[in-house]
Amino acid sequence: MGVVSCGTTMLDQGVFENIGAVTWDTTVKTSGFTAVSGNGYFCNTTSAAFTVTLPASPSAGDIVGIKDYANTADTNNITIGRNSSNIQGEASDFIISTEGRSVLLVYVDATKGWLVTSASQANDISNPLFITATGGTITTSGDYKIHTFTSPGTFCVSQIGNGPTNPAGGPTTTDYLVVAGGGGGGGASNDTVAAGAGGAGGYRESSGVASGCYSVSPLGACVSALSVTATGYPIAVGGGGTGGGCTTGIAPTPGSNSIFSSITSAGGGSGISRKDSPTAPGVIQPAEAGGSGGAGTWSYPGAAGNTPPVSPPQGNNGGTSSGPPIQSGGGGGGATAVGGTAPSNGGVGGAGATSSINGTPTTRAGGGGGGGGYINGSTVTSGGAGGSGGGGVGGNAVPNACHDGGSGSTNTGGGGGGGGGKNASPGSANTLGGTGGSGVVIIRYKFQ
Repeated sequence: MGVVSCGTTMLDQGVFENIGAVTWDTTVKTSGFTAVSGNGYFCNTTSAAFTVTLPASPSAGDIVGIKDYANTADTNNITIGRNSSNIQGEASDFIISTEGRSVLLVYVDATKGWLVTSASQANDISNPLFITATGGTITTSGDYKIHTFTSPGTFCVSQIGNGPTNPAGGPTTTDYLVVAGGGGGGGASNDTVAAGAGGAGGYRESSGVASGCYSVSPLGACVSALSVTATGYPIAVGGGGTGGGCTTGIAPTPGSNSIFSSITSAGGGSGISRKDSPTAPGVIQPAEAGGSGGAGTWSYPGAAGNTPPVSPPQGNNGGTSSGPPIQSGGGGGGATAVGGTAPSNGGVGGAGATSSINGTPTTRAGGGGGGGGYINGSTVTSGGAGGSGGGGVGGNAVPNACHDGGSGSTNTGGGGGGGGGKNASPGSANTLGGTGGSGVVIIRYKFQ
């Protein structure tokens, strides 16, 4: 151990001036350690950054010195771990990020904690800042906070990170997942022809690079995180569209948009609702485009997904039917796959996408399954399965009964299933399409 004479303090590049006594440990430190009061340490971060942890339960007058030994603190920072005490009055760790700097810290009291006493050197250590925000349901995953909005609200940012100017600080960006409401499935009535399913709500996400490199779907692989400022961001969470009913004259509706900042995911398109023959006036409405397209049925095509267009695509087209004698409805489009056609049973809903933004792999935005068609008054077919990610199942085809389409799952953006066909006397039966699942907005960022 080398001793610095009493009444000296280390300043810029090793110059000393009258303030206190410190004994300098001449064994150069190359990895993290806990400091002892009264000692100074030469810290070599050539190989890697590390943390110097200040003494626990310090007393007034305790002193610690830290010197950047190899002039590498600008590349590999020296973090000063507060060990439950304040530093410069702040309840956070500080860093040395300027090459060659040295600091002398003296513990004063519980309010200010450790203060830099080196003349004109208080700026040689800095407080790493991270994003601070409120809104939604807040959870954590390691060093990352996750805000989940299942209904409208405000993501209110009160502080942004200073990572661009302080390497130990947090980024100024947030990762996101924005899923719109799924479209409602179509209904069928008094006919062998079944209804088409609703498309999934638009699915948009970032890559996760800004907040922990969690697993994302292929849709987010190359998408940048969003920069934020200290302001409030209104959050819109799209509701699912309503299912159609032919006898009641109710047309299915598309899902509603979900919005975070500059990211808008479009509501899923609704499926076709119809009755009677393709040429009769009983067709209430064709399938509609949306985040993913709603599905059609015999003689009526499915609708386009990724409407309006974004890159990567937010969804896919809806399926349709292969036509007589089997007249089942197509499956709604999903986030990663088109809706299935219906050569026999109802078309399968297009598959959704899987993300671990909330810490758990979760699949969302699956298309609804198409309704099963009733063939020649004798053969019964099944409704199509909903797409992975909350798509509603299609209704089965049965005589003189109602097998409605299943609803999309809540907060997945899944499309509603199409109603099944039947052979019934006029006006005696009506199947309803399933309701689309509501959307969700999830925001993730580094907070410590």
